[in-house]
Amino acid sequence: MLKYLIVCLALCSLVCADGEWVPKTAEQIKAIRADCLKDHPLKPEQILKLKQVEFPDEPEVRQYLLCSAIKLDIFCTHEGYHADRLAKQFKMDLTEEEALQIAQGCVDSNAEQSPADVWAFRGHKCMMSSKIGDRVRSYIKARQAEAAAKA
Repeated sequence: MLKYLIVCLALCSLVCADGEWVPKTAEQIKAIRADCLKDHPLKPEQILKLKQVEFPDEPEVRQYLLCSAIKLDIFCTHEGYHADRLAKQFKMDLTEEEALQIAQGCVDSNAEQSPADVWAFRGHKCMMSSKIGDRVRSYIKARQAEAAAKA
């Protein structure tokens, strides 16, 4: 009986924890990306492209993006992207409703049964071609300009 209680409590905590998801901070994102770069090394030219906010459709880049999305807890290999979490994490200066509408348009059920990295890349590509992608590119370029000014 105690075993069942423990299993039940564990399941309840998972359900409750899911409802409490909060966007990651810039520092958390930086740490996640560093971890994923260790786990999925990229060539110098691929890193340069990522710094320019370009994402080549290459296996190493796809694996890196998949790792990042999983660790950000915005993608899982069973359900794909979580549109609500994408909207909260990347809404930038958009309303959450507008960001959610964009995210929902980029989420798919993977009907073609693509490998997880291809599935995640497809959603990422869609998000980056939207208003959210425009805002992300502007944000990253502004941060790079700030860093260059300090150097």
